[in-house]
Amino acid sequence: MFCRNHEQGEAMSPVRVAGLTVLTMVAFAGNSLLCRLALKHTAIDPASFTFIRLGSGALMLGLLACASRHRHGATGSWGAALALFVYAAGFSWAYVSLPAANGALLLFGAVQVTMVGYGLWHGERLARLQWAGLVLALAGVIVLLMPGLSAPPLAASLLMLGAGVAWGVYSLRGKGAANPVRVTAGNFVRAVPMALLCSLWMQDRAVVDGAGVIYALASGVLASGVGYAIWYSVLPSLDATKAAVVQLSVPAIAAAGGVVVLGEPLHWRLVLASTVILGGILLVIVKRKR
Repeated sequence: MFCRNHEQGEAMSPVRVAGLTVLTMVAFAGNSLLCRLALKHTAIDPASFTFIRLGSGALMLGLLACASRHRHGATGSWGAALALFVYAAGFSWAYVSLPAANGALLLFGAVQVTMVGYGLWHGERLARLQWAGLVLALAGVIVLLMPGLSAPPLAASLLMLGAGVAWGVYSLRGKGAANPVRVTAGNFVRAVPMALLCSLWMQDRAVVDGAGVIYALASGVLASGVGYAIWYSVLPSLDATKAAVVQLSVPAIAAAGGVVVLGEPLHWRLVLASTVILGGILLVIVKRKR
């Protein structure tokens, strides 16, 4: 059985769909690893990292949008760009002190809770199993943030939760876009001046480190620009449930990368919180899509 790639208009085999999906999840997790690498192991500051990431991402996505067969249609909005900037800035500042695995887990949990909360606000009803899943996910966040030796820094955790809410808002605003690569490119372009103003405001603390710039470029061009483009190309070949469930792998990949690449410890609290949060979200997603 073959799927149809809506963007390119060509048949996509199940093997290719699986391969591109895995590659995309690795790219998304890579954003956490690259940001943590830059802000922990190099001297670059969060504002400069954010500006370079958004700027290089805008350039790559713009090139991909120009190369696309669909060169017309919406090009994003300032509201979505603001949500994108808030996400990217909160993401960067949080990773100054937040381990990669904790950050990815908090970000993903906040995104999902924001989107579920939006549905509830607009009249969507949850089954009992979904409510149980939502309570489980929130309980997992509480377990993760409880005081203790292995607890992540509270201020950085709150920043990442805020970044997750912003990304949830951004996702909701772009839901159902006819040409998502073009819309994402437009939003990135609009977010660049915001990041530039932030950098100018923080210029007395600005540090441009060579290795940090490379990590920021990799985050913007590869993990963000190319990663989003691949995801949008494969998304039409996945049903809604698979597309949602497969993203549960991102925090797990980030956790593994944090241990292997960054040498971060794997505490029992993180394992327990990850199981509870991702398990709860899985209950909400699967029941919701059915």
